[in-house]
Amino acid sequence: MKKIILALTAIAALTGSASAADMGRPYSKAPVAMAPAYNWTGFYLFGGFGGGIWDANNGVQSTATGVCIICTNTKLGGDGWYGTVGAGYDWQASPSWVFGVFADGQFGGLKGSIQDLGFGITGSEKMNSAWAVGARLGYLVAPNVLSYVNAGYTGTYWSGSTLLIGATGNPSGLHTNSFNTGGAFVGGGVENNLNIFGISAPGWFMKTEYRLSYLGNRNVSELFDGTNLSNGRDINFKPLVNTISTALVYRFNWGGPVVAKY
Repeated sequence: MKKIILALTAIAALTGSASAADMGRPYSKAPVAMAPAYNWTGFYLFGGFGGGIWDANNGVQSTATGVCIICTNTKLGGDGWYGTVGAGYDWQASPSWVFGVFADGQFGGLKGSIQDLGFGITGSEKMNSAWAVGARLGYLVAPNVLSYVNAGYTGTYWSGSTLLIGATGNPSGLHTNSFNTGGAFVGGGVENNLNIFGISAPGWFMKTEYRLSYLGNRNVSELFDGTNLSNGRDINFKPLVNTISTALVYRFNWGGPVVAKY
């Protein structure tokens, strides 16, 4: 009996010592993984495609005096498709707001017509390319979804045209040269991360954007074929361009490592 009592006493002493040792250590538990840290600050590149329409006020004036010959503007228009590429930089100013600057280019063709109703001649007119620089302000409707508005300046390049006699479609002996025109634009869109449907794409995004460009008036001279001399008449051309595009975006500083929380 005495041996049993001594054995139980020894076991109790050992257990107490172990418990005391445990009480001296900090309590710990298994780490819990946190969601990645989203970071909208950084550079990005994008490329995509889109479509658009334009319409233009179209009148005629004297090349020498600038006095209108056909003072009532005729509304003309065109449409087509284009590709777009660009780059930008964003700053995440707070948990909800993002500010950025960007530049992009459009390449393709929004094709329509230009005309001089006084002479009854019409030509094909196409916006071949455009570029834009601007700024945007966005609000994060979700940590990885940005809704934004933007504005800036855009320049456009338009093709030259052979002017045809409207009733017959025969050459008139006149043409217009290619020209540039520019103006302000406003727009907006949504950009979202492509981590959807179980696909992991940390730096990849898609953005869809609408843009309205208010381009300045351009006096397009009617020129004789061969000599390129003016016939004394200019076609007033003031286009308004609406476009919508979808682009794939890659962000260089997106996301962060998974952080263990204890």
